[in-house]
Amino acid sequence: MGMRIGIDLGGTKIEGIVLDAHGVERARRRVPTPTGDYSGTLSAITGLVADLENDTGPAQSVGIGIPGTLSPATGLVKNANSTCLIGHALDRDLEAAMGRPVRLANDANCFAISEATDGAAEGARVVFGVILGTGVGGGVFIEGQVLTGANAIAGEWGHNPLPWPQACESPGPPCYCGQNGCIETFVSGTGLARDYSQVTKDNPTAEQIVSKAQAGDEQALAALRRYESRLARALASVINVIDPHIIVLGGGMSNLTRLYDTVPKLWREWVFTDQVSTKLVANRHGDSSGVRGAAWLWPIDGSN
Repeated sequence: MGMRIGIDLGGTKIEGIVLDAHGVERARRRVPTPTGDYSGTLSAITGLVADLENDTGPAQSVGIGIPGTLSPATGLVKNANSTCLIGHALDRDLEAAMGRPVRLANDANCFAISEATDGAAEGARVVFGVILGTGVGGGVFIEGQVLTGANAIAGEWGHNPLPWPQACESPGPPCYCGQNGCIETFVSGTGLARDYSQVTKDNPTAEQIVSKAQAGDEQALAALRRYESRLARALASVINVIDPHIIVLGGGMSNLTRLYDTVPKLWREWVFTDQVSTKLVANRHGDSSGVRGAAWLWPIDGSN
């Protein structure tokens, strides 16, 4: 009883999980994403849910994390980097295909839900969940609920401008959203790689830059120091607005352990308080946070 299914719709894979009432994983499956194929994506999700229920028996609920969000104005998917989803009523189409209700949420919101429910921020009243990967996302979890907002964009801090910019940071790199100097262009993994490449004319990945820094390479260390300053300023601006008890980092850059020591020391300069009590922590569930958070979109008793 009380089984719930979570689905994480990614650009290259669709992952599904079944959690019991205690949050214990009972089954997990993964299938390739039919890239650029909307009807194929519907079929893949529907088939994955059926396979998971064959493994564990009927589930009480299905939640789905997507790389975008549903527009409150139209009910259609917007802001999705999987562009074949844009303009479709994904929730209604899935409900019709499966003959059951589903809940959809942005994948960064699912990350925040997972880490606030039974992860690194369990028990915290106000949580900001951060994705630092190829792009930058965020989710806000307050008093047991994820914050969606009037425009369904709560937590999209990556598309605010980098705060307190230095002369060399303005107007900043172009962003796919049409603006320049967005936080995403500086503190994503690709942002770190771009910054390093501008200085050195070399083109390593963010992971390779981190390895170079760990080996003592001065140019790589300098790039990480610039990155840490930018991340500290960006998070300070969030703290000044929502004052979270805990900020949880996810995505590839969250594996850089030095961030958890250096960034809180740096952000003191910009947070509007005498002493910053906000904690900066690494995620507990790693790559599973998104799919676990999707499962947690429904309460276990089916209410709300």
